[in-house]
Order: sequence, then C-alpha cells, then structure tokens
Amino acid sequence: MSIDSMRVSHPKSFELKKYDPAETFGWHRESAAADLEHVKLQLDKLQQRLAAENRRSLLLILQARDAAGKDGTVRTIFSGLNPAGVRVTSFKVPAGREASQDYLWRVHMACPGDGEIGVFNRSHYEDVLVVRVKGFEPPSVWKKRFRHINEFERMLHDEGTTVVKCFLNVSKAEQARRFQDRLDDPAKGWKFREGDLADRKLWPKFQTAYEDAIRQTSTSRAPWYVVPADHNWVRNLAVAKILLEALKGLDPKFPAPDPAIKNVRVV
Repeated sequence: MSIDSMRVSHPKSFELKKYDPAETFGWHRESAAADLEHVKLQLDKLQQRLAAENRRSLLLILQARDAAGKDGTVRTIFSGLNPAGVRVTSFKVPAGREASQDYLWRVHMACPGDGEIGVFNRSHYEDVLVVRVKGFEPPSVWKKRFRHINEFERMLHDEGTTVVKCFLNVSKAEQARRFQDRLDDPAKGWKFREGDLADRKLWPKFQTAYEDAIRQTSTSRAPWYVVPADHNWVRNLAVAKILLEALKGLDPKFPAPDPAIKNVRVV
C-alpha cells in the first residue's frame, strides 16, 4: 500500500504539499533494519537472475534537494549487491566534452547495459531544475526538454530498460538540521558548500520546478515516486521496496543450460 501511495499515478493533479516528508507508513524503526536486510537479500537474488538473463536492465534515478540523502540511499541499499552488476553515476556540472554535447549525451552514455542495474545520483532532470531556477537557459530552451526527456525514457523502455524515478522529499526544517550537523561535525564539513545556503533561499522556486518536472514526466513507462526523506530509515526502506517491486515485475529468469553440456562430467 505504501509503495502505491508514493507513486505519482495522476501527474496532472500532482502537488508536493500532499506528500509528508516525515511519513512513516506505520513502519517501526525497531524492525526497519531487519526488514531492509530481508529486502536486500531478495534484491541480490533478483540481481543475479537479471545479470544471468542478460537481456534487460533497470535504471534507478534519484533526485532531491541538498541533504536529502542520495549518497546515503545508494550506500545503504547497494552495499550487499554484486558491484559488478551495479553502475552508479553521479552527475556534476558538465565539463570538457560533456559541455560541448547535447545535455542528454552524457546521460545516455551512462545508462545500464543488458543485465545491469544503473543508478543516477542526480540526472538529466538537472536540466529542467537547476537550469530553470538559476536562469542558465530561457524558458524557450528548458520547456522543450520535458518532451525530450519523455521520448528519451520511452526509447530506453522500448529497448529493455525499466526506468524508476525517486524524488527524495526532505522538509526545509530537516534540511536545516542536516546542514547544521555538517557544519558542526568535522567529519561531515566537507559536504557543505557556501552555495548550499544560496540554493536554500530558492526553496519556493525549486518547489515549483520539481512539481512541474514531475507533472510533465511521470508516465506509466517511467513513473515518479515521492519518497519521504526526513527519516533516513524510512527513506532507505522505501527506495529498496520500490526497487524490489520493479525487479519482481521484470521477473528475470536464469537461462536454460546449454544442451551440449548436459552429459559433461568434470574429472
């Protein structure tokens, strides 16, 4: 039930204010760690089958405001999976050849191959979010990109990549607490940058941009999920369950043994 409540199935009426960043779905923190380990065991088995089948792939896109926990989500969920079958890409400001290509070029290059799970820590959605809010491109440019993105994700879907998109929804108050924690902890200070405070002042504009992006691009082929992120344990378990549901939907199979080796005996 909680996974269905996170999925944006009616994007035209989508509003972020309807989603509580502190939601727990009635889950209990005391049992969440064990629940997560159980989900990860199932993910591991399905990943093995996906890799062995070697016909399809899965792409998990994580978008969020600063301090919502993208890195922590990746580290927690994928720590028990075979790293050979998982590709994690963190997209920074385009540089070098990336900056001279179209905005989807580097994204397509990082998409998972057959048998792989790909994870995007930020993604092509920066080009309808940051680019919009900070005025790097005029509306005549970034508004076209919703159509580009939908067609790009349609192509991935048609070619065998299941696309799952999670917006980690952190509240402004919780973001402030986490920022202060970074400033006060020498082991976390490196995560904080002066621009974080400037972006925080743009909270309402980012809110509007996220709502618009999700309305325009949550499709049956590549749905958005709004994941409550004020509690790390809820966020991690929720994303893991969403990922598990997607892999179960694929239901990958081990290929049948080659008949030519049926009677082979190793001596």
